[in-house]
Amino acid sequence: MCLFEMGFEEKAIKLQVKEEKACETKKICLHAFTDLTYVAPIVFLYLLKECYVHGNLKATKKFRALQQEVHQVLCNSPQPGPATFVAYCLYILPIFGSYCEGFSHLIVSAFHRFLKTAATTGDSLEAKIIAVQLFLDIVEGSIDHDERIAVKILEVFDIKLTDIEKVASQSKAKNDRWFHNVKAFLEQYIFGFIESESYMTAVNLLEHFSIRQSGESFLVKMIEKKQFRAAEKWATFMGKPMLFMLVQEYVDRNKLKNAYLIVKKNNLQQEFPDVHHKYKESALKKLAEKACWDVAEAKANGDRQLVDYLVYLAMEAGYLEKVDELCNRYSLEGFPKAQEHEAIFLQHCFLNLNELGVEDIIWVDELNGLGKATCHIEGSKVVGLDCEWKPNYVKGSKPNKVSIMQIASNKKVFILDLIKLYNDVPDVLDNCLTHILRSPRILKLGYNFHCDVKQLAQSYGDLECFKCYNMLLDIQNMFEDPRGGLSGLAEKILGAGLNKTRRNSNWEQRPLSQNQLEYAALDAAVLIQIFYRVCDHSHTADALDGHNKIEWKSYIVSHMDNPRKSRKESRLRKEPEPEVKEDEA
Repeated sequence: MCLFEMGFEEKAIKLQVKEEKACETKKICLHAFTDLTYVAPIVFLYLLKECYVHGNLKATKKFRALQQEVHQVLCNSPQPGPATFVAYCLYILPIFGSYCEGFSHLIVSAFHRFLKTAATTGDSLEAKIIAVQLFLDIVEGSIDHDERIAVKILEVFDIKLTDIEKVASQSKAKNDRWFHNVKAFLEQYIFGFIESESYMTAVNLLEHFSIRQSGESFLVKMIEKKQFRAAEKWATFMGKPMLFMLVQEYVDRNKLKNAYLIVKKNNLQQEFPDVHHKYKESALKKLAEKACWDVAEAKANGDRQLVDYLVYLAMEAGYLEKVDELCNRYSLEGFPKAQEHEAIFLQHCFLNLNELGVEDIIWVDELNGLGKATCHIEGSKVVGLDCEWKPNYVKGSKPNKVSIMQIASNKKVFILDLIKLYNDVPDVLDNCLTHILRSPRILKLGYNFHCDVKQLAQSYGDLECFKCYNMLLDIQNMFEDPRGGLSGLAEKILGAGLNKTRRNSNWEQRPLSQNQLEYAALDAAVLIQIFYRVCDHSHTADALDGHNKIEWKSYIVSHMDNPRKSRKESRLRKEPEPEVKEDEA
């Protein structure tokens, strides 16, 4: 029997699919839901299944389209009434196997929407009796429905404990266990969810039936299992004493954001006056660890206690100019002098330029300097590359232009002011960088360089130099699971990490501070030292992920038109690599 003989009509649904190039007409086969007076629930469900199976929309869009149609069905008053019709459908759905759960959610959500607009269904009493019996059958296991559907049945049909007791008493002849103590049986049912750690289902049932009991251990279990939504719902249901306990548990476990949100939502500021500042300080610390100092200062919002804490974070990180900047801006006194700052900084034992053998940092922002830099770099066998740009903290906004490009040889680091050079001598800049980046004689080292490639292409799309690279080796690709970024790798290979506090500073300010210049130079120079250490046969195996020697040549990108190529593709070599020795660089 064809679909049209079964009362189907094919409807076209026009959808603008953004990810596709053009608007495409999608179709879903819909039943002519105009009169279901003589259509049994099982027939309706079969037709619904056929609609779903033969539709060519994506699953989410099919769900929404069919949800709308089911809502329309209920508005057309199916017999013996919309609520009863839904109850019978839910009773029958388990025979549809894999479609049961999805269709149950679909029908319940459509019915819930219908109830918001319908003044009365006219059959709510009959429907509630059927729904109660369905819930009892689910509890006993004679009907196979997902636990979430069981809870939704209780909610959408507004089934109370008294309703269950009434139906259970009428079923005494069938099953004596329901008659004796329905509440105890339900508590046992709920306890099963607690035992299986289905905490949200348990909490929903306890709240629905207004079952209150000692919940301290229950609350702690949920927190320990990271079921925070369930714990918060339970505490809210139990009242202020449980909320107090929840907040204290969060504070003790350093879940300060969770504690802060509970305090704010439930107006508990008077009971927990310190939670706000503890949470704010925790948030500032996380931002400082990510070097997002400007965002951290904005979050402090001029609060003296928070600004003081931010100054101490900057001192701890060795970010000396940020300490001075904050002290001057907010007229802060009583902090240690610069020498003491320096002592704190040195305790961190970060790498410095002297340890890496760098003798000079050269700022390049004009034609002659660019020419000299290019000549020096073209005479090197190995160089390290890195880029910096001013961070943009506005969500969804376009990233700022790449501000500087660092190119390190064995003894010198050249820092190119890309913004100025691009404005003043774009053709010369393009020509010089093309000679360097496409040279088959220079091994160019980067770290996570595909990110820099993307930023450079977006920033200076009309330059040809950033569209093709020869002899590029991304150090990151040589390690299967690098942790802690470049600083973590440096610590692993060279014994000390990098101070990353200035990572998100303002790279468009001119002149850059000395600390910014040193930070930028280190990021490029350290790549060369890591490379030499990796190539050293005497390096210990355990420090290099279990390999005595990493075959670095197999990771070279000899030609890369598309920076989004996979790592596997990027290992294909098209040109012979030069023999590289440390004394030649």
